[in-house]
Amino acid sequence: MRLTTLLTAAVLAFATPAVGQGQFDAAITVNNDVITPYELDQRARMLGLFRTPGNLTELAREQLIEERLKQQELRRQGIGITPEALAGELEQFAARADLSLDQFTQTLAQGGVDFTTLENFVRTGSSWRDYIRLRFSSQADVTDEEVRQAANAATGSADALEILLSEIIIPAPPPRAAQAQAIANQIAEGTSLAGFEAAARQYSALPSRDDGGRLGWLPLSNYPPTLQPLLRGLAVGEITPPIAIPNGIALFQSRGLREVPQPRPIATQVDYAMFMLPAGQGETAARALDARTDTCDDLYGAARGLPEEVLQRQTVAPADIPQDIAIELARLDSNEASWNVLRGNGQTRVYLMLCSRQFAGGAGSDPEAIRDQLRSQRLTGYADALLADLRAAATIRP
Repeated sequence: MRLTTLLTAAVLAFATPAVGQGQFDAAITVNNDVITPYELDQRARMLGLFRTPGNLTELAREQLIEERLKQQELRRQGIGITPEALAGELEQFAARADLSLDQFTQTLAQGGVDFTTLENFVRTGSSWRDYIRLRFSSQADVTDEEVRQAANAATGSADALEILLSEIIIPAPPPRAAQAQAIANQIAEGTSLAGFEAAARQYSALPSRDDGGRLGWLPLSNYPPTLQPLLRGLAVGEITPPIAIPNGIALFQSRGLREVPQPRPIATQVDYAMFMLPAGQGETAARALDARTDTCDDLYGAARGLPEEVLQRQTVAPADIPQDIAIELARLDSNEASWNVLRGNGQTRVYLMLCSRQFAGGAGSDPEAIRDQLRSQRLTGYADALLADLRAAATIRP
């Protein structure tokens, strides 16, 4: 998910921290390593600027404990990262937000986050990733037969679920972010279908508000991979926690989950186009554009003579699609469009069209992509198991 708009919106909520007495005392010890209150505060602030969901204080604690365990293992193994490699990793991290490292650092500083906090976070993550690859590389090898089996399985039960949801997206540009969050929190506490429908009609920015936010049955795999476990786990009537997206907050309520007898294959790549329109005339312009556009290729004609950045088209893995875009694409079929997404602090309306989905096990599948995915999953499993062993053997206080 891109960080630029999230950082810009969130930084206003975080004042520069005051470092007082006791900030560098031991709040937590992991074996003989100390975690200070200052580090906990810094990590929570950074997570807040990244709009990370959940209890930031608890999440900061867990992340720092795990990082201490990783750092101790890296020291035992003599694994580190050179200054040049670290500089490259930091540049790449900033580039995910379409910022230079200087711009990214300045944005964090405005939110009270010291550069050392980011540097430590990236140093540990990068070194640990390299160590896991070095230690478990041979065990994570994937055979051709395993690739074939995975490709065949992609058309099986993994996509055998369809979900019936109701949706709300509350506009939350920076001046209204706090108000929108309060409304979202209140909606999330409800349990009734009628109450959610009433809230959708009152607050949602989506066309589905006219139907109380109700959607039809859709494959669960259409939704962002990060949301699928959350949506799958909802009981009927249960509502998700508020989900932060650029310039908005999303909520979903489950109305049902079912298995389908002939499941569709899993999409491995999604081809989509975004046509940027000024928000002031965006809805009118979007309807006019939609009336003369049947396919994604038609958008090139509409963009002729306009700045290059007006039309953006890309083909990416589902996990690499920004969450607000992925939520919109979930309900679209090929060559269908929507214009609900806002960007640039609400100044730009996005005319979004799904061009196509490429499916595993078909012409669009890539054996090497499947191999890389399987290998990555194995390395993640080995890393999680090692970290669990390190934690079980550690002395952590308090």
